[in-house]
Amino acid sequence: MEESVATRSHYEELARQLSAIGAVKREMGRMLPQDCPPASAGVLTLLERHGEMRMSQLAELLAIDMSVTSRHVAHVCERGWVERKPDPADKRSRLLRLTPSGTELLAELSERYTQTLARYLDDWTDTDVGHLVELLARLRTSFGDCRSRAPHEPCTTPARTAG
Repeated sequence: MEESVATRSHYEELARQLSAIGAVKREMGRMLPQDCPPASAGVLTLLERHGEMRMSQLAELLAIDMSVTSRHVAHVCERGWVERKPDPADKRSRLLRLTPSGTELLAELSERYTQTLARYLDDWTDTDVGHLVELLARLRTSFGDCRSRAPHEPCTTPARTAG
C-alpha cells in the first residue's frame, strides 16, 4: 500500500520540531571545552573532512562572510589547532591545515559527542537511532546544498516525479 504525501499539519509539526532542535544543539554545545566554541569545532571538522584549504574555501563551506571566517581562523590558530602555511601555487595566499593538536582535539570532541548522545538516548534502540540517522540524512538530501545561496533566497531542489 502506497503512503500519501505528508499533510500540512505534519509539515507544521515538523517545523515546530526543527525549531526545538536548537535546544538540542545548544545542549550538545555545552559539552565542548570552554575555549572551543561550536564555530571552532566546525572549522576543525571541515579541515579534517576536506583537508588543507584557503580561507575563502572555508568561508564558502561555512556559508559565512570572510571577516567572520577570519575571526574563527584566528581563534583556532591562536590555540595551535590549525596552522597557516604559504600556498605553493600562490605565495600571497595561505593554506589552512589541521595540526596534530587539532586532530587530537577533534578525537576528544567526537568522544564527548558520542558519550553525550549515548547518555541522552540511552533508552533508544539501535533501530531507533538508525532510523533517525536515515531520516535526517534524507532531510538534508531533500534540501540540497543551501550554503551558497543568497539570504532570503529559497533553495532550489530538483523536481520530484511521482513514481
